[in-house]
Amino acid sequence: MEDHIILESRILHSELTCPENAVICNGTSCVLPPDNFNRILNTVLSTVITIMLALVMFSMGCTVEVKKFWGHIKRPWGIAVGFLCQFGIMPLTAFVLSLAFDIHPVQAVVVIIMGCCPGGTGSNILAYWVDGDMDLSISMTTCSTLLALGMMPLCLFLYTKRWVDSSSIIIPYDSIGIALVSLVVPVGFGIFVNYKWPRVAKKILKIGSITGGILIVLIAVIGGVLYKGSWDIAPKLWILGTVFPAAGFVFGFFLAYLSNQTWSRCRTVSLETGMQNTQLCTTIIQLSFTPEQLSLMFTFPLIYSIFQILFAVLLLIGYRLLVYFTEDKTVNKGEETEPESHNGEINSGLELDEKPSNGI
Repeated sequence: MEDHIILESRILHSELTCPENAVICNGTSCVLPPDNFNRILNTVLSTVITIMLALVMFSMGCTVEVKKFWGHIKRPWGIAVGFLCQFGIMPLTAFVLSLAFDIHPVQAVVVIIMGCCPGGTGSNILAYWVDGDMDLSISMTTCSTLLALGMMPLCLFLYTKRWVDSSSIIIPYDSIGIALVSLVVPVGFGIFVNYKWPRVAKKILKIGSITGGILIVLIAVIGGVLYKGSWDIAPKLWILGTVFPAAGFVFGFFLAYLSNQTWSRCRTVSLETGMQNTQLCTTIIQLSFTPEQLSLMFTFPLIYSIFQILFAVLLLIGYRLLVYFTEDKTVNKGEETEPESHNGEINSGLELDEKPSNGI
């Protein structure tokens, strides 16, 4: 019965007309044969998107310089700020929002799962477009994914026990491992290409950055189409799915600002904090909950994904407009400016930088 689609209809003064392919029709409900189209489509698209994402991360790796990337690992000030945001601020924010909105216990759990997930690779793509510190962005994504193996169970134990036994939540360590490998290997190749053939790396980067932008939009659209039947959810979750990513972006930016990071790093930490790995969240809830519970929670990761992309795009547009008008005024005054580098030439990663006196 779980593999079939059940169509129910209450009709006044008329008879139910069953579809021709109905297996059972008793006048009040129809049982249709299983539809494998979405399952096949999902498998095909997942494969294609995974390959595209690996190619995009390869191109993002072409922005990274070995010396500066290793500098972030040796003196991980920016990574430490990102770690505090990722596994300190986000789970706590999820817990507070769940209490404030007084949502269903099962829904509260999925919100907290989202808050405990590591950063997603979409943040690396957006960080490039807002002139972020790419060395920091990629090192943060890598470290948060690796640390999630231990931090996710700890955070879930601390924040979900109010509503559910945390031991019932299944952490897909294999999925985290696959995500880590699919991030590290392409980026590693990209770093090597940038080291050996810098000119080739620049050409790859141009193609990859455009492809990455298209991929982000494509994932959001495909998710909406595949799960269009799951949109009937409580208004509270819509509001929460809007507020939560926005809070992540804001808290990440200001915590980086308060820790005396450069503007480039502030933008990077903001994106790394607000953009979560929603695919991992979806995998966890599919493994941990019954079909009845999934009907209450399954759409939240998709809502979060859409709004995190929306806010990131708004941040990108705002930043580009600011740069445009700032450069325009500077040119009119006859002054010269030195733009921030995509790969952190201004941010060495070896020590804390002082904040610039003006401009984001």
